Amino acid sequence: MKQSEISFKVELDNDNIPEKIFWAATDNPNEGIEDTMSIYVAVWDHYHKGTMAIPLWTKDMEVTDMKRFYIEIMGTISETIANATGDNKMASQIDDLCRKLTGDLKEEIKNLSQQS
Repeated sequence: MKQSEISFKVELDNDNIPEKIFWAATDNPNEGIEDTMSIYVAVWDHYHKGTMAIPLWTKDMEVTDMKRFYIEIMGTISETIANATGDNKMASQIDDLCRKLTGDLKEEIKNLSQQS
């Protein structure tokens, strides 16, 4: 049986706030550890019927980038729901929310750039 491994390494400051995040995967076409500003790992606890999640981001990550990251995660969830379950109604509702949030974020970024 083939196995694949994904690993994360997080460097913390003295207050346990992530300064650097690295990840590696056996099936990653880019060999070696890669750095990133944020990760979101979620697993389904089938015994307790709930999600366990680990959201991490570095203290240098821009707030607007974090918001975009989470909008894109939700977009991926929408695609997964449609492909895995065939529930196009739920996928469409998530897509609609993503479009609204993307518009709001674009407006926020525009306002921030005008203030600078």
